[in-house]
Amino acid sequence: MTATPRTSLDQLPLRPELRGRTPYGAPQLRVSHRLNTNENPHPLPDELLATLGEALGHAAVDLNRYPDRDAVALRADLAAYLSRGGERIDPAQVWAANGSNEVLQQLLQAFGGAGRTALGFTPSYSMHPIISAGTGTAWVDGHRRADFTIDAAQAVAQVREVRPDVVFVTSPNNPTGTAVALETIEQLHDATEGVVVVDEAYAEFARTGTPSALTLLPGRPRLVVSRTMSKAFGMAGLRLGYLAADPAVVDAVQLVRLPYHLSSLTQAAARAALAHTDALLATVDAVKDQRDRIVAALPGLGLTSVPSDANFVLFGRFADAPAAWQALLDRDVLVRDVGIPGWLRVTAGTPAETDAFLAALGEIAPDHRLGD
Repeated sequence: MTATPRTSLDQLPLRPELRGRTPYGAPQLRVSHRLNTNENPHPLPDELLATLGEALGHAAVDLNRYPDRDAVALRADLAAYLSRGGERIDPAQVWAANGSNEVLQQLLQAFGGAGRTALGFTPSYSMHPIISAGTGTAWVDGHRRADFTIDAAQAVAQVREVRPDVVFVTSPNNPTGTAVALETIEQLHDATEGVVVVDEAYAEFARTGTPSALTLLPGRPRLVVSRTMSKAFGMAGLRLGYLAADPAVVDAVQLVRLPYHLSSLTQAAARAALAHTDALLATVDAVKDQRDRIVAALPGLGLTSVPSDANFVLFGRFADAPAAWQALLDRDVLVRDVGIPGWLRVTAGTPAETDAFLAALGEIAPDHRLGD
């Protein structure tokens, strides 16, 4: 039988702005030490696994019925979790979806779209421009200093010039790791008539004394803070993201969300996890210890890093970052080449994973660091 020739994208009536693009994704390779996707390396506690089994069993009984369309109970639990930090967050201020990426997509569907513009301060989370393209929203790169921080005055001037409908501020920033000052976020909010989305996927890993943008929500109906259960909660496979904002923002995203977008099983699993918040977040300090251990070891190898409030470290400087990435991979350690010349990103893993990473880095650094 003759195989049917595969159709190429060029043969399809694809939207022009999507031509030539590649899908988002990190390499999925078989290695002993996978430190490229910022997952929490610690397994879920036994008590949660038992609760999960029971919760999913109860939810499965009603799988012939649609789930709660508005995820009311889950949003109440998420609001209670966010309120633990001292800010009073009402369930009406919370919305949940399948990972923070769907939250961001819904925000762009509601506030972006054809003829509208989003701006983000790159290098930052690469899905922001990808989701913008997918929703027909024009993208503008915001400026950063050479040390990857945001100059508030320059950022405000650019926002006033571009007049974007959506402004993304990633704090702590991915892939650089550093949190953005609340004063900068306030100034950006005041400089635009659009929506300001503060992506706080890594907020729980921030260094002591780093405040959350949740504290800025009162009186700012155009400010949105997005979070996820993929990182600190160690539940990347669950795909549960959420936002906190003025209730009017929640009303807006409900205009574009798909019916019954969160399955009954997802809602049940997320609620079970939130009931074990203390046990799940008990690993955060252990991850931060490994992050700080990596940062402290780099100067001894002739390398440096960007100050990190996340569960990863952006490290360099390399004469050829892709070559250094390959050299680490050859030693069974997978890190992330984020496309910034001279820099690579490594996830803070277990102590054993940090041992393996630092040993491999020690072997390759003399041949790959800048100036050697």
